[in-house]
Amino acid sequence: MTTAPLSASSFANAARARPARPLISIVAPCYNEAGVIEIFVEAILKVVDGAGYDHELVFVDDGSEDETRGRLTSLADSHSQIHVVALSRNFGKEAALTAGLDHANGDAVIVIDVDLQDPPELIAAFIEKWREGYDVVYATREDRRADTFAKRFTAEGFYRLFNKISALKIPENAGDYRLMDRRVVETLKTLPERSRFMKGLFAWVGYRSVGVSYVRPERAAGETKFSFWRLWNFALEGFVSFSTAPLRVWTYVGVAIAFASFIYASAIIIVTLAGGRDVPGYASLLTVILFFGSVQLISVGVLGEYISRLFIEVKRRPIYVVDEVYSGDK
Repeated sequence: MTTAPLSASSFANAARARPARPLISIVAPCYNEAGVIEIFVEAILKVVDGAGYDHELVFVDDGSEDETRGRLTSLADSHSQIHVVALSRNFGKEAALTAGLDHANGDAVIVIDVDLQDPPELIAAFIEKWREGYDVVYATREDRRADTFAKRFTAEGFYRLFNKISALKIPENAGDYRLMDRRVVETLKTLPERSRFMKGLFAWVGYRSVGVSYVRPERAAGETKFSFWRLWNFALEGFVSFSTAPLRVWTYVGVAIAFASFIYASAIIIVTLAGGRDVPGYASLLTVILFFGSVQLISVGVLGEYISRLFIEVKRRPIYVVDEVYSGDK
């Protein structure tokens, strides 16, 4: 995502609009994170306590199957700033993020993962940029050595391909970790789609944006919840949600195959008329049939991806269902 140049007066006006002592909401989706919750809260409180602003921690328990929910409610009993939004089942991270944004009350909202691969120390830099007049401050991974080679390779490929086929550009190596001004959050809350790719939605709303680079550390505890299959589906969601190129490309594929078929048929006719030709073998004929059959199935599959999302959207089911909202001071 590129940032259009703004005049000094525009930034000055935005900076003056920031409250002297703002409320900062920190939104953290959780799924089976019982082993790291206490470590995360300790690290966050070390950064935000006494930092010159009010704060709240909004945890979204996305249908965890371990002790995550119990530990969160226990922490909420001992920290009045902690609020827990417990979903009725596992709806996925994008839905959990949406629930967190819906329940955050801050003048600025920070989205962060609880595994501490998003360093809480960046919060100070986020708020400094926000006070300068930026509405969105996102973290970009300067070094991804903590990730596997396969994850680094596929992530790089995803960002490059996405930015090539989509009119919308998302910053490379930027995850969900970011600060958003209240007006950005309110705009996001008006977006109704059920199939949600939050990185794309963050970029789509626009506003004044800037990146802050950091070195991605190892996960503090627990294991990643994103398998290769889930990452693949996540990438597919991004492509289908923000680009029609996968649909349009089949027009060109069809034209290219039709042209090649015409050239091949013309060559056969010329050779046959010139000197005769033996009947082609069974293997070559079967290969051609299988090739064109596979091309048709792939094109139908791409259509199916778009149609399935239309099917989901027209049902207009809620993005998530809340089982309980828990605050220790209530």
